[in-house]
Amino acid sequence: MRIFTASLATETNTFSPVPTDMNAFKAAFYAGPGEHPDTPTLCSSVVPILRRRGRAEGFAVVEGTSCWAEPAGLIQRRTFETLRDRILGELQAAMPVDAVVLGLHGAMVAQGYDDPEGDLLERVRALVGPDVLVAAEFDPHSHLTARRVANLDLMATFLEFPHTDFEERGEHVVELALRTLRGEIRPVISTFDCRMITIYPTSREPMRAFVDRLKAMEGRNGILSISVIHGFMAGDVPDMGTRIVVVTDGDRAKGDALAQRLGHELYGLRREAAMPMFDTEAGLDRALAVRDERLDMPVVIADVWDNPGGGVAGDATYILRRMMARGFDNVAVATIWDPIAVSFCHAAGEGAELALRLGGKSGPEGGEPLDLNVTVTAVFDAGWQSFRNSRVTLGPAAVVRPLGTTIDIVLITSRTQTYEPDIFANQGIDFTRKAFLLVKSTNHFHAGFQPVSSEIVYVAAPTSYPTDPATTAYRKASLDLWPRVEDPLGLES
Repeated sequence: MRIFTASLATETNTFSPVPTDMNAFKAAFYAGPGEHPDTPTLCSSVVPILRRRGRAEGFAVVEGTSCWAEPAGLIQRRTFETLRDRILGELQAAMPVDAVVLGLHGAMVAQGYDDPEGDLLERVRALVGPDVLVAAEFDPHSHLTARRVANLDLMATFLEFPHTDFEERGEHVVELALRTLRGEIRPVISTFDCRMITIYPTSREPMRAFVDRLKAMEGRNGILSISVIHGFMAGDVPDMGTRIVVVTDGDRAKGDALAQRLGHELYGLRREAAMPMFDTEAGLDRALAVRDERLDMPVVIADVWDNPGGGVAGDATYILRRMMARGFDNVAVATIWDPIAVSFCHAAGEGAELALRLGGKSGPEGGEPLDLNVTVTAVFDAGWQSFRNSRVTLGPAAVVRPLGTTIDIVLITSRTQTYEPDIFANQGIDFTRKAFLLVKSTNHFHAGFQPVSSEIVYVAAPTSYPTDPATTAYRKASLDLWPRVEDPLGLES
């Protein structure tokens, strides 16, 4: 048995001012054939899993290139085509193979390509023919196209948001692929279009119970796998929106019926799914009230929409400016993306005082730059944080403290959202002694921060992210989706 595996992944915010080129992939994660570390990245877990299974079970694994770019704007056409063709060339050289198992994201958009993953899968299928198994793991914040389904035999997404199960779901895809190759199962993919788009955090109800029920169904009565494609509202493509995916053991009728039933159930939860969010002033009021009641752990304030994981720059200053104006102190901030400010801090050195302009460089939507007199409390050639078993680079980093305050601000050069509290600890900040932690993330931070915070306050502040699909000026995405249309499936009339 001979299996080819590779990974090409990023999440594209078509509204973002930050373009994606080859340097973006090489700055975040790039591993040539055989160079993938034993620890997984978010979208490449199938590669080290197959390597480990192949060694243990005696089958051959041929590894192609694996790469990931932090979410941003459109991928440069030349970059996508170069990476696509590199992987296809590696597959061609590896043939004949019995299977191709890929780690993809599912929300890539490149110049001239609304569906890069579909393009890649179609070319893979053309190379290997109809009888070779083609499988892929996807992020749920993705798009699902008929082109992808037509060229796949097997697929699954992560089920959790935050994505704490990306490695577990990689194991799931690999196990189903191996069972298929051994002739134990015959996977068939069914899908249902829910005609809606919103946020589906599994860290709270009603999504917690919904996903738990999906997990309980898998592996029983011929149901091999169930996934929810949440959709990605910042991707203006024709297939943007929520889907249900069911993989059955050779029973398309059962899969189609279950996908529709689950899709209708999720549709009924659409108004309740997203977490409650405050505007900036109300959110800061809430944070102060919580702090007055509880002094044992910090209050976490989530800057929901200035989230680099959603493709924006992550250099908005709006919430921090209001916190400083209102006299908040004993705060830690993770992070502000500002390579220029970081370079100034490195040049000045630890302990230096300087006048520093930080943030607000990518555009005016998230506020103007902050002009502060600061002390450089730490500099790092390679800052980092964890995300489950992954190590996420911050690039060269610095920590600054505005004079006369106890506000510590982590500045980074490699854009990333906040995942774990060690984004503070690794950079020398004792987050446990802070009153407030301001983090830039929508919900991926939740698993790490919930146990160490008194409360999490979600704040919807101005940013370049398209936060309201009911009013977003989509040009390609369907406009016949909830919340633009009240009941597009016609189930409530």
